[in-house]
This record gives sequence, structure tokens and C-alpha cells, in this order.
Amino acid sequence: MKVQSKYFGEIDCEKEDILTFPAGLFGFEEEREFLLLPFEGSASTLLCFQSLQTPALAFVAMDPFALNPDYTPVLQPQELKALGVTESQALGYYVLCVVKNPVSESTVNLKCPVAINPETRVAFQVILDTEDYEMRHPLAEFSQGGAPC
Repeated sequence: MKVQSKYFGEIDCEKEDILTFPAGLFGFEEEREFLLLPFEGSASTLLCFQSLQTPALAFVAMDPFALNPDYTPVLQPQELKALGVTESQALGYYVLCVVKNPVSESTVNLKCPVAINPETRVAFQVILDTEDYEMRHPLAEFSQGGAPC
């Protein structure tokens, strides 16, 4: 199928590429289907959640493990059940990035990652029950190992 995207123009995708968000994203609960698209040259650490319903709606996301290899999201039992798994490690995770000018002032939301079941393609944005992570963690505080957003 052909899809219009904010950053990539018209792209081709398959039905099995679509991520389903039963609850949408925080603040965008009506948006239920997204594609996860990597930005060219980012080695898949800088990505985009592209809405299928609203072509102009796309969220910049990052692989949190590229920023912090010790990142350890732990979901609540009801969240694991909704995602169809028994342990947090069975899921893929991405964090949303707020891109600012200059880029060094950009932030990532480590507190509310998007958790994805790679087998079912079902995804939820969750709030981690820990004080270890922030909603607006400055990107500049990570080592040079992480890709800029």
C-alpha cells in the first residue's frame, strides 16, 4: 500500500509493517496505526513514528539503548498482559525525542517509552513506575555514542 509521510514523501508499506496502538499515543489517542521508519544514515537509532491516519503527524524517536546501554524499562503486569508477553525483556522499546534548535537542547522521554511486541506488532506508550528516568532528559547529557535527534 502507498502511504504519505511527513519526512519521507510517498512510501510503500506492507500490512505487516503497521504498528497498532490500541490506546494511541499520549495526547493522540485517536491515532492508532503507525509505521516505524528509520532516518537514512542513522544506523536505525533515529527513527520516526509515522501516523497512517494523519500524514503530517510524525514523531521522532530513538533507540534508548543506543543512548544508555543500561536502560532497563520494567512494565507493570497489566501492561505486559496487554502486550501479550510475560516479561519486559520480550519487547522492543523506543523513546520519543523533542527536537529543538539548537539540537543540543533536544530532549528524550525515557520515562514514557513506546513498548512494542515484535511478534504481534501491538504497541503501547507506557509510564515507567520508577524515578530512574525523566520525561525531558537532555540529549546533550549522553555520551557521543548516541545518534543526535
